[in-house]
Amino acid sequence: MAGGHVAVIDYGMGNLHSVAKALEHVGATRVEVTSDPQIILAADRVVLPGVGAIRDCMSELRQLGLDSVVREVVREKPLLGICVGMQMLLEHSEENGGVEGLGLMQGRVNFFGNELYDGEQRLKVPHMGWNQVKQTIDHPMWHRVEQDARFYFVHSYHAQPERNTHIAGRCHYGVDFAAALIRDNLFATQFHPEKSHTNGLQLLENFLAWDGRW
Repeated sequence: MAGGHVAVIDYGMGNLHSVAKALEHVGATRVEVTSDPQIILAADRVVLPGVGAIRDCMSELRQLGLDSVVREVVREKPLLGICVGMQMLLEHSEENGGVEGLGLMQGRVNFFGNELYDGEQRLKVPHMGWNQVKQTIDHPMWHRVEQDARFYFVHSYHAQPERNTHIAGRCHYGVDFAAALIRDNLFATQFHPEKSHTNGLQLLENFLAWDGRW
């Protein structure tokens, strides 16, 4: 059923309730912010959000035993990763002196750098604000989202998956980087759809209708 029961994984990191409110706004019939593995595994769809330092996010996720729950979720139902929730899906991040991720996709998360330029203009890090996302594949999660639509970003590190086939959208900020990742029934965004107004709400609405196939 479109909408249905959505679990937002609560591991003590991130503004989870803004995600939950946005999902309710676009038609989810039931949204639970929870750390209970049984509730997460019983949901129709699952969201893995994240803000702040990836070391803290991974530490809390593992301490609660939710890393294994995420791995189980991606075997059987749609999962949406957001911001650090996307970065954690990869194998390794440079942040905090090096942090191992969930390894659900091959690749790394790298720092933008202190010397980031667009032509001669020096760019601030973190990358904060609105930027255009170029869709690189035709996917149900992009339904009714225009090419080069703008989304809201806040991050100092960016994902670099090993396989281009895992990239669903790209963005440019001094360098090209992956703004959205895809693997089977997993979709993840570096941007915050819950803060991205019309385009973000459309993407969340698409998530409620997505059965995990493409």
